[in-house]
Amino acid sequence: MINKIEKQSGTAFKLKKGELLKVIDPEGEQVSDMVLFNAEDTREKISSGKTLDFEESILISKGNYLWSNRSKKMMKIVEDTNGRNDFLLAPCSPETFKIMYNNPDYHPSCFENLYTSLAPFGIEPDDVPTAFNIFMNVQFDEKGKLSVDPPLSKAGDHVLFEAQMDLIVALTACSAEDSNNGSFKPIHYTIEKRS
Repeated sequence: MINKIEKQSGTAFKLKKGELLKVIDPEGEQVSDMVLFNAEDTREKISSGKTLDFEESILISKGNYLWSNRSKKMMKIVEDTNGRNDFLLAPCSPETFKIMYNNPDYHPSCFENLYTSLAPFGIEPDDVPTAFNIFMNVQFDEKGKLSVDPPLSKAGDHVLFEAQMDLIVALTACSAEDSNNGSFKPIHYTIEKRS
């Protein structure tokens, strides 16, 4: 069954060890922020720093693992048809749009969509870590200057993850204009048992 995350929104759910999560970009050029928590102890959560350290790369894709703050494997990336994801930048927040977009008005954000989706699991805003930004195309120059370029993902591209422990997963359809080439689209996902 395909589940749909409407544009500029989010969801959260449980995923059992061994289950497969497929995150799909149905229309192309749409980022999805993902955070992970140990379903048995939510103080254990996905860690950008540990992942980049243990995988020895800032480009995380097929064959890599996503690690926790307690140095345990949380997810394995089994397939990645796009091959470009980001694990450097934090989820967009209301402050992102005030500081970086010079927009003082309310704007939907991944941070808000993550913490409101996670609230039923007792996870608070301050608990939300740096997200694994699926399909996000972050580039950097020789001096380390970062830029967020349009996603390279085409309609139907997907990333397939295998849970390495029982998890609480939160996913968004990202709300930042720069991340999605100026438009907002849905994200699809499926959950399957490993055959």
